[in-house]
Amino acid sequence: MLEKIAPEQIKNCTKNELNVLCDEIRNTIYTTVSKCGGHLASNLGSVESIVALFYVFDFPKDKIIFDVGHQCYPYKLLSGRLDRFSTLRQSGGISGFPKRNESIYDCYDTGHAGTSVSAAIGLSKAAELLGEERNVIAYIGDGSFNNGLVYEALSSLKILNSNILIILNDNGMSISPTVGGMYDIISEIKNSGSAENIKLLESFGLSYMGVKNGNDLEEMIDAVSEAKERLKSGSVLLHIATKKGKGYEFSEENPTNTHGVPPVGAPKQKEYSEVLGETLCDLAKEDKGVTVVSAAMKEALGLADFFVQYPERAFDVGICEENASVLCAAMAAGGLKPYYAIYSTFLQRAFDEIIHDVCAQDMPVTFCIDRAGISGADGETHQGVFDLSYLSLIPNLAIASPKDTEEFRKMLVFSKDFKHPLAIRYPRAGRVVFTEGEGKEIELGKWEYLHRGNKNKATLIATGERCMIIAMKILQNLQKEGLDCDIVNARFVKPLDETLLNTLSSEYVITMEDNVAFGGFGALVSQYLLQNDKACKIKTFAYRDEFIPQGSVSELQAEYGVSCKEIESYLKSILA
Repeated sequence: MLEKIAPEQIKNCTKNELNVLCDEIRNTIYTTVSKCGGHLASNLGSVESIVALFYVFDFPKDKIIFDVGHQCYPYKLLSGRLDRFSTLRQSGGISGFPKRNESIYDCYDTGHAGTSVSAAIGLSKAAELLGEERNVIAYIGDGSFNNGLVYEALSSLKILNSNILIILNDNGMSISPTVGGMYDIISEIKNSGSAENIKLLESFGLSYMGVKNGNDLEEMIDAVSEAKERLKSGSVLLHIATKKGKGYEFSEENPTNTHGVPPVGAPKQKEYSEVLGETLCDLAKEDKGVTVVSAAMKEALGLADFFVQYPERAFDVGICEENASVLCAAMAAGGLKPYYAIYSTFLQRAFDEIIHDVCAQDMPVTFCIDRAGISGADGETHQGVFDLSYLSLIPNLAIASPKDTEEFRKMLVFSKDFKHPLAIRYPRAGRVVFTEGEGKEIELGKWEYLHRGNKNKATLIATGERCMIIAMKILQNLQKEGLDCDIVNARFVKPLDETLLNTLSSEYVITMEDNVAFGGFGALVSQYLLQNDKACKIKTFAYRDEFIPQGSVSELQAEYGVSCKEIESYLKSILA
């Protein structure tokens, strides 16, 4: 049925046909995600509610914004993308998130939490001013509903006087189980129908409807139909309860582990997050001041054991990245040693707090920045390729980038007694433990030679594991042809190793990084060498000034400016 039905035909289906359609959607999602990887449990739970929305509303005339986008797969399947769905999260294929350039049914790009209500108000206001009649829906999970941006939007709802429908999909989960004061409020409503809490929500100018069974198709059709009618006179909050992982027993019982899943058969690699969790537990045994903070991602970041072993020193604040940064700064001001683990792409949201609360006060907060560099299949909103640029401009902040998981462990040990802000950035998977190098303990701002020849004409300075792997592969290929260059592991991006840079004798200096070129590591090295009148030619390899789409890490690195082949070719041209 899914193969034959057009979006506009869904309204003509019988309830039995719609239930069959739900089963087919769920099976297609499960089969595709098993092959391609992606967000599984959240999408399985949202099927009936999205089928009901197609039954009642008129897409794409009416508009829907999916907060984050972890629940948009059924919508993609129902909006004419079934024939391309097998390309999910692949290079050139269907995105795992809503994309305006992918379909006229996608009206707003999302990928980070909390934006849907603001966007819905904006789209509704645009329709009013342009004289267009349309309904606007924000579809948001309970995890995102904790994000402060939502309440900034709700605070302006009455002022802007635009009618929107907010569908609160309450499954008790973000990636981890949902936590926070607002979730306690909606949980009380769900469990006991708290009139006081309903009144609180309605004080924002919302007509509250709930709690409805989001996995009962007929109940959802009735609820969505009523919500559409209520929209004529004001904004509506439809509160639905769903089962994350609905329809597949393993996913229902393991919603955290099946939130985002790799393709079947993908190789299991040692992750930096495992090393982070193990090392922080060890440090916590030695120092009672060690604390950890997570913004709703403790399992994904390797912190689950720390939360079990040291619950009084472990804090999950929900999807509130700015709040987490201020919390860390204040804990440090109070004498603790906080570690804030977060994905690179999400740390961007706390830029102001990093500057004013952490670094301006010179607080000993350690940012453990996971998924730094190209993250791959999640696409533009999740590529961690900006952190070196936006962090390196901040005074008092040191930035480290380990060459492998063992060096990462040493950096964490170093950080415990470091009295200033520190950011350690690393990719997800750790593939190599380098035997090359000088084996010294970590010292602030000090690099190491992994290979040093006799007055080599070129020095290749790389930072981070991925670039070090490319550098050593290039060296091997050069040596096969009787060529040679020095290889430097720049384990600190800031401060630079000025002593090493001042003693460079190579005619050519090449830098390589898993970050955009503007404001990145290469830019810092180039600026230093030029300002200190170093007589050498400088070449930087980093990502071009573009947003990087989905694809495999190696493909994207090569396509966007960090190509092993291109760098090797350049070195051969100057060494020959």
